[in-house]
Parts: sequence; structure tokens; C-alpha cells
Amino acid sequence: MGKIVLITGGSRSGKSTFAEKLLKDKEEVLYIATAVATDDEMKNRIKKHKSRRNPNWKTYEGYRGLGDVIKNATCQYVMLECIGTMITNMIFEKKIDIDNITADEIKILEDSIMKEIEHIISSVNSGDKNILIVTNEVGLSVIPEYKLGRIFVDILGRANQFIAQSSDEVYLVVCGLSLKLK
Repeated sequence: MGKIVLITGGSRSGKSTFAEKLLKDKEEVLYIATAVATDDEMKNRIKKHKSRRNPNWKTYEGYRGLGDVIKNATCQYVMLECIGTMITNMIFEKKIDIDNITADEIKILEDSIMKEIEHIISSVNSGDKNILIVTNEVGLSVIPEYKLGRIFVDILGRANQFIAQSSDEVYLVVCGLSLKLK
């Protein structure tokens, strides 16, 4: 069975850098990048992330079917960056009218996202790969004013709880400093 390490923290907390440092001596790493370059600012963020990675690491760009990507990977180590971005992409791909979404539609959306995450976890548990999963911590701030923000926070918060329960280790990163929670 593989090992699951969850790394959470707020925006610009240093969580990605911390995860990369945990893998710095590993040559056989698959870096799963879930970001989509939607504008120049996002393109620059992606470029910055790529520049600090070990050039020997393999990269997979996508946010769907990641359980199968992990199962089929030849690398012993996987870094998934990031669950929050993956969930955002999955919400936006549905092209739903967020202002008029019903509770049933939200449940269907969340269930489809959780299936994707459950498949990621089961692919690690059924194999021998070690994975570092980076996510955004959303439980330390105020409830968002807008419906889209509330839906995102609710889904990501529950997803993070599920991943944390499934993880062997969990770290919280704040101001570039890590705290081992589990």
C-alpha cells in the first residue's frame, strides 16, 4: 500500500514549496499539475511553479481521471498540486448557473467531485506509490459572501477532511513553516 501525505495551508503559505522540498532528493516523481492557464497571470504562476521543480520530474497536466494517471504512473512518488484548483476546474466545467443552483444540483456536483477524490485515494491504497497531495485550507476564514465561494468552501472543506482521514501524514503550512498534524 502506498503512503498518502496531505499538505494544507492558505494562499501563499509555502505549502507547494514545502511539498517539493519533501521530494527534493527523489528523481522518480510524477508532478500532477491541475491548474489551467486561463489568463496571463495564471500562465506566470504556472511558469514559476515549473521553474522550481526538479527538471527530471515528469509532469502531467490535468484534473480529471487522476486515479488512473496515478495507477499507470511509472514513478514511485507522485505530487498532486492542488486539490483546490482541481475542484475549481470541476465546478467551472459544468457551466452551471451558480446563482440559481439547487441544493440537489450542489449535491450532485459534490458527489462527482468526491468520486474523483475517492478514486485518487483508492488508486494509492491499491498500489505502492507514495503521494503528496497539496490543498488549500479554507476553514480558517469567514464564510464567503457569494454563493460560489460558499459552495467551493463547503466542497473543499469536506474533501480535505476525507483526504486527511485517509492520509498517513498531514501537515499545515503557515508563513513557510510546517506543523505536523498527523
